[in-house]
Amino acid sequence: MLDFMKKAISTGLGLAFMTKEKIEEFSKEIIEKGKLSETEGKEFIDEIQKKAEEARKKLQDQIQITVNNTLKKMNVATRDDISRLEKQLERLAASKKAKKA
Repeated sequence: MLDFMKKAISTGLGLAFMTKEKIEEFSKEIIEKGKLSETEGKEFIDEIQKKAEEARKKLQDQIQITVNNTLKKMNVATRDDISRLEKQLERLAASKKAKKA
């Protein structure tokens, strides 16, 4: 029964958005219904929280990759590009100022 519940909860994006409170609430309901012992309930909470955090991290990483790829395809200037251009402008301004003096 416990394995079935773990598999059921850990599937899909829903896990990435489960809060600690929701996980604990769900676990308490199962314990109260006698489906899990208190020890199993605590282990269940810990495992689901760990999987939820891993799923959130994986989702964040995937979103970042997608955003970066989209920006590259759109040919949008990055912070590094802008910083490099700012430094180049500073050098040109300094060079022009030095030539006037």
